[in-house]
Amino acid sequence: MFFEIWIRRLLCAAAMVSTAAALCILLVLITLVLPLFAHGGLATVLAWQWLPFNGKFGILPMVVGSLWLSLGALAAATPLAVGLACFVQVLAPGRVKSLCLALVHYMTSIPTVIYGFVSIFLLVPLMRQWFERGTGFSLLTAMLALTLLILPTIVLVFHATLREADRTARATCAALGFSKPSYIRHVLLPLSRRGLLAAVILGFGRAVGDTLISLMLAGNAPMVPGSPADAIRTLTAHIALVVATDSQSTFYHSVFASGLILFLIMALINLALRRLGRSFAP
Repeated sequence: MFFEIWIRRLLCAAAMVSTAAALCILLVLITLVLPLFAHGGLATVLAWQWLPFNGKFGILPMVVGSLWLSLGALAAATPLAVGLACFVQVLAPGRVKSLCLALVHYMTSIPTVIYGFVSIFLLVPLMRQWFERGTGFSLLTAMLALTLLILPTIVLVFHATLREADRTARATCAALGFSKPSYIRHVLLPLSRRGLLAAVILGFGRAVGDTLISLMLAGNAPMVPGSPADAIRTLTAHIALVVATDSQSTFYHSVFASGLILFLIMALINLALRRLGRSFAP
């Protein structure tokens, strides 16, 4: 009993520290963005053109680029992750299952820079030949690489939920005569939908917070893409590119505005998906 009380206290303390850290980050970002309000720079930053030598510091193209890249990679990775997790848990023989899980776990240990470096020599030339224009450093190139990057996260989180659901439901469904595809579609996936939402949340966080993939493969053009072959710049890449500038200009404070927008995007997406998860609850 005494041990349980201390465990509960430690967990509460960890939760409080985590909450305080997130609030401190938010307060720091707000404090560093406040000079934009004082000097009328907010309208300059919340604009559609990034031409710093002409006094235009709009970061909205980077917001659009981040959302297009992250949501596109998430849309590509989620069905792949669902299919792979269901195959591993229900359809794969024992050795194939172990091999697939080992491969997925290994993918999580590969540094992001390796994905970007290999993509420069494999994906970029393919994109250049496919579209027959541009340099190959584009939204689609970065999206494909980012899909591979977030795939293991979604697979492992969703597979953990599938494993628990399968443990309780498989014997009953087998006794009722369910085929494996019917069992997956009508029983296992509905039972695991909240786990899938959690996996999607973590996958989106991984995608929108990544810097190297977009920095190395997206082309870093501060523009709204008109097609998948166009270059883009994300908020994370924008922060990395301009963080070494002076500490007084609008150019500098746009970095913190980018960070604040990134923080709020993640907060809103998490709240929306969690509300959606509660609406799915029985």
